[in-house]
Amino acid sequence: METSTGKLAELLRHPDDLDKIPAMKLEYTRKKAAVDSQLRSGLKEQLEITQSGMNGITEGQRTVQLIKEEMMKIDKLCAEAQNMIRDFPNINLVSQTHRNFSAVELMRKNLDSFNDRVTRVEMMLREDDQDVENMPNLLVVHYELTQLRNIRDDALEQIQRADDASLVSTLEDYFSRLDETVEWFDEHIGTIALNLISVLINGNNGLVVRFAVIIEAEERSDKRVKALQEALKDHKEMAQRFQSITDGAKNTRGYKEKFLQAIKIHAEEQLMETKQSFLEDPAKLAKQLKWYFNDLNAVKQGMVPLMPKKWKIFQTYAKIYHQLMHDFLVGMIDDPDTNSANMLSILNWPEVYYTKMAKLGFGTEELEPHVIDKREGELVKEFRQLVIRYLDQWLDRIFKTEQKDFADRNVDGSNLDADEYGYFRTKNLVDMWRMLREQIDAASNSQRLDVAEGVIDAMILRLKTRQRDWQKMLDEEADKYIGPTPELEGFQALQDWLVATANDQIACIDDNEDEGRFAYLTSFRQKYEPVVSPTYLEATDEQINALRDGYVDLSTHCIARFAQLIFAVDFRTVMPDFFTPKWYTATAMKQMVVTFDEYIGDYKSVLHHSLLDIFIEELADELLIRYLSSVKNKGAKIKRIDPYKDKIFNDVSTAFEFFDTNQYLSPDVADTIKQKWRVTEQFIQLLEADKGVIPEVFAAFKMEYWDLQLSWVEAVLRTRDDFDRSLLNAVKARAAQIDVQRGLETIMSKVK
Repeated sequence: METSTGKLAELLRHPDDLDKIPAMKLEYTRKKAAVDSQLRSGLKEQLEITQSGMNGITEGQRTVQLIKEEMMKIDKLCAEAQNMIRDFPNINLVSQTHRNFSAVELMRKNLDSFNDRVTRVEMMLREDDQDVENMPNLLVVHYELTQLRNIRDDALEQIQRADDASLVSTLEDYFSRLDETVEWFDEHIGTIALNLISVLINGNNGLVVRFAVIIEAEERSDKRVKALQEALKDHKEMAQRFQSITDGAKNTRGYKEKFLQAIKIHAEEQLMETKQSFLEDPAKLAKQLKWYFNDLNAVKQGMVPLMPKKWKIFQTYAKIYHQLMHDFLVGMIDDPDTNSANMLSILNWPEVYYTKMAKLGFGTEELEPHVIDKREGELVKEFRQLVIRYLDQWLDRIFKTEQKDFADRNVDGSNLDADEYGYFRTKNLVDMWRMLREQIDAASNSQRLDVAEGVIDAMILRLKTRQRDWQKMLDEEADKYIGPTPELEGFQALQDWLVATANDQIACIDDNEDEGRFAYLTSFRQKYEPVVSPTYLEATDEQINALRDGYVDLSTHCIARFAQLIFAVDFRTVMPDFFTPKWYTATAMKQMVVTFDEYIGDYKSVLHHSLLDIFIEELADELLIRYLSSVKNKGAKIKRIDPYKDKIFNDVSTAFEFFDTNQYLSPDVADTIKQKWRVTEQFIQLLEADKGVIPEVFAAFKMEYWDLQLSWVEAVLRTRDDFDRSLLNAVKARAAQIDVQRGLETIMSKVK
């Protein structure tokens, strides 16, 4: 009940969820109907099975009862027959005495000739040793040994009834030669069993047939022994009565089981050799296992007609071989020392294996268990994770190297390289992209889409992470120069690294299709395109575009941080003077644009040409933001009697002139800068307009720049020498009445 209540609580967390109740009710009703249908079907099936079982039990009981009745009739007839014959006990005693005399005579004769017969068998075995490819005496030897073993077993059984241990010991010594001869014969049988495929391939069908005859005879003997042992086990009182039919073997000899074990041993030896070759050369698993299918094909084509049909020898071989193949592969999978190349070959093997077995006539469902326990998904994940682990190790090593280079940047050259165009570049970008291509090759070697696509997913994710890590590393270092007590050591090298990092991002995305030169990101996509599915390729294009945007953003971010650092370090003592009394007599704006010109001159040859416009625009934006934000400077005051309008016009004109005439700036970007700087017109209006119209001036300003910050407007108004609380309240009241349409971010969003 608590579980049900808990689930309801999860589903109905909010009042709006009550609207979902009818739909949920329909869904659960549908599910309940499906479950009820399955239960009814399952119950019906179980009832039918139960009924069938009960019918079988009833029929079996009826059959047992009939057998009992027939046995009782036979016993009754025997008893009646004995009573019908006069002097039957005497006749039976004389008959039994005669049989005993005959048995003793036969036993004496067998014992007298025993050693001679063993000697003849040894001679035949010796002859077979000289002709192991044919063993012409195999059947005769088996027949003789069977007779001799039966003689031994009968003699030992009879002597054991005498309860004289010395007699038993004497007989065992007498028969000891036989045990050695049997072992000799078993070696011949074992040799044939272990090499039966070779014997068959060599065309020695006669030997195969003789071998099969022997194994079949031994199988019949074992079945007879087991049947008698089973029959007498629960009816010991009947053992004496059936004594006459217990001649022959007294124990099972297990030749059929030994034959099956030999098949297994032969295949295991082959698999051990295969394993060694496989570990040395994982790419040739199919070639290394060629013997496996050759053996099965030889059995199918050549051995089946030579063996008893009841053995189903082809299916028997296939079952044993398949189990060994399963154990071999699963053992390799579970072995922690199995390398990625071996694991990859095993992963791709089941499809090849089942195709070859199908050609031999075996369906997948006939071969149990599954050759690798249906662990393809696990292996795919493990192999994919293995490649990704190598990927992570490489990327981690590269990033640590980059961090060290960055930390040690105060050496000559700032620990940076330059490309063929002279642009600053970091040292490890080329290695990183080369490593990615190598890992794509490793994934594509799997010849599996799920592996390759999983690895590509991981690469794209880590490239995004790498962008964030680089931005974080640069920002953390840049923040040290922006605080109240900035560091000065390494400042120049930090600026170089910002430029190099920005250049790196452009190198990742700057395609030159006219010259057939593609950037790293495009080459990366071209590299994995052949090894993934068209659907996946289409799906990743969105992620590739996001990566491309990320490179643009990081590049722009580096340039923006460069501009911010110039103001934080170079203009640290200049910016606090704007809109204060010192401002009127200073030439700060002129000094700043001169500094800009020097920076542009220093970096124009080492900064990627496509970033030069962005660099200058970032300088213009940062200058405008800092200039407008200077109204918050301590001591900032605009008096009506002061020539503040002329001074602002002079500052703006100086900036305009620099950006308008800059030879490195494209006309479009120059026009964009001009449009942004026109915001100074509204700034002047907030300073010079009469107090009565200020709310409307603010409203017009807000309508044009929807993200205008009220806190900055308040700071501007507070610099006026006629500021009072009523003016601020009037502006705030007007702000509450304005309903602006949000749009693209303007420059005023950064002026706070």
